[in-house]
Amino acid sequence: MFGVFQRRVVSGSSSASVKIIGKSWRRTCPVASTTATCFTSEGEVLLHPRIIGNVRSICHVAQPGGPVNLRPLREVMTSLQPSVSMQMQTRMFSSSGDLVDAVVPFMGESISDGTLATFLKKPGDRVEIDEPIAQVETDKVTIDVASPEAGIIQEFVAKEGDTVEPGTKVAIISKSAEGASPPPPPSKKEEAVSQPPKVEEKPAPKVETAPIIAKPKPSASPPPPSRTSPSEPQLPPKERERRVPMTRLRKRVATRLKDSQNTFALLTTFNEVDMTNLMKLRSEYKDAFLEKHGVKLGLMSGFVKAAVSGLQNQPIINAVIDGDDIIYRDYIDISIAVGTPKGLVVPVIRNAEKMNFAEIEKEINSLAKKATSGTISIDEMAGGSFTISNGGVYGSLLSTPIINPPQSAILGMHSIVSKPMVVGGNIVARPMMYIALTYDHRLIDGREAVFFLRRIKDVVEDPRRLLLDI
Repeated sequence: MFGVFQRRVVSGSSSASVKIIGKSWRRTCPVASTTATCFTSEGEVLLHPRIIGNVRSICHVAQPGGPVNLRPLREVMTSLQPSVSMQMQTRMFSSSGDLVDAVVPFMGESISDGTLATFLKKPGDRVEIDEPIAQVETDKVTIDVASPEAGIIQEFVAKEGDTVEPGTKVAIISKSAEGASPPPPPSKKEEAVSQPPKVEEKPAPKVETAPIIAKPKPSASPPPPSRTSPSEPQLPPKERERRVPMTRLRKRVATRLKDSQNTFALLTTFNEVDMTNLMKLRSEYKDAFLEKHGVKLGLMSGFVKAAVSGLQNQPIINAVIDGDDIIYRDYIDISIAVGTPKGLVVPVIRNAEKMNFAEIEKEINSLAKKATSGTISIDEMAGGSFTISNGGVYGSLLSTPIINPPQSAILGMHSIVSKPMVVGGNIVARPMMYIALTYDHRLIDGREAVFFLRRIKDVVEDPRRLLLDI
C-alpha cells in the first residue's frame, strides 16, 4: 500500500516531524513490538503494531493515482489491503481543560482551614485569570480565591459559611463559554400560546339553609387583666435583636487576649510626654522630607526610634520567658497594632534598629495600607518582639493595653491634649500625651519598666539625643 501521510514521533523528551511520500508504509516503519496510538484531527484512534513511539497526528492517507484533495482517514481505511494488519478504534473526546476548578490556595504554615466568608462574583459572571472570586477568612488574615483561567463561572460548589481547607473546590470555571447571557424573555405571542385558555367558572347554585338561632350566653363578668409584678423586668422583644456569628479573626483575637490575661502577671506604669519639640521638628521639615523621600513625616517614626533606644538600654523588655529559661533577642522587631473593619491586626517592622526615619515611615505606610485592604500576608504579621499601640488616633486619653503574646511588654500611645504645664517657673500651655507601658511582672521589674518609659519620654521630648546617642 502506497500513501502520503505526516506523523510526529515522540521519544523521551525529543520530538521530530517526519514526512513520507510515495513509500510503502510497511517498509518504512521499523519492526517493533509496541503498539502506538494515533489521534487524528477527527477524534479517531489508530493502533498499529509496527510503529515506534507515539504518533500524535495523521492528517490524511491517499492511494496512488488518487485526487489532489486527499480524503479523510475514515474513508480510506475501508479500502486498505487486508495484508496490512491494523486495528482502528473510535473515541469521542472534548478539548482538555475546558472546565477548570477554582480551589482554596495555601493559607500559611500555621493555618489549616478557614471559613468561606463571601463570594465576590455570581454564577454566569465573566472572570479573568487571577481575578478574585471569593474570600476565605482565617483567624489571622483574609485570603482571596482567584480564578485559575479566564472564562465564565458555571456554578459554586461551596457555600458561604462553610469551613474549607487548602485545595477545597469552590467554583467551576468554563473557559469555552464566552459572553453567556440569560435567555431572552418569551414574546407576548409565545406567552399567549403557552398559557392554557381560561375556563369561566359558573357560580354554584345557592342552597337555602335554615337560620341558626344563637343561644344566649350566660352572663359572667370578664376576668380581670393580668398585671405583671413591679419587680419583673420588662425585656425587649426578640424581634429587636440580631444574632451574628463571630468572625474567625475576632474569635482569635478574643482567645489570645484572654490567654494573655491568664498567663502574664500584667502591670501598667504611666508617664507624660511633652510633644512640643517633636511636633516642631515635624512642622519644620515635613515638606522637605516629603519631597526627598516621597512619604509624610509622622509622629509614629519618632516613637519607634525612641522604643528602639529604650529596648537597647533595657534588653530585658525585649526578652521573653520560655519555660524555665529567658530568651534574649539581639534583634528588634516592632509590631504596630492596626485597627481594621474586620479586627485588630499587628504587622511587624523587621530590624527596626537598622532603619532611619524615612524607612520606618515607608514601612508603616505600606503595612497599614495592606492591613486596611485585607491583603496583608501571614509572614508580615509573624514574630515581633515589642508592640506599639496608638489609641490616640481614635481619641483615647488613657488606657492599659494588653500584651501581645509571646512578647513581654507593649507601649500605649494616646491623644495629644493641650494642658497647662510649669516650664521655667511659668505656667504655659503645652501639647501633652500620656504613655503607658504594660509589662509581664514575672520577668520585668518595676525599675526596668520605669527606666524604659523614662527613656521614651527623654527621646521624644528632645530628639537630638538620637543624633548624639545620649
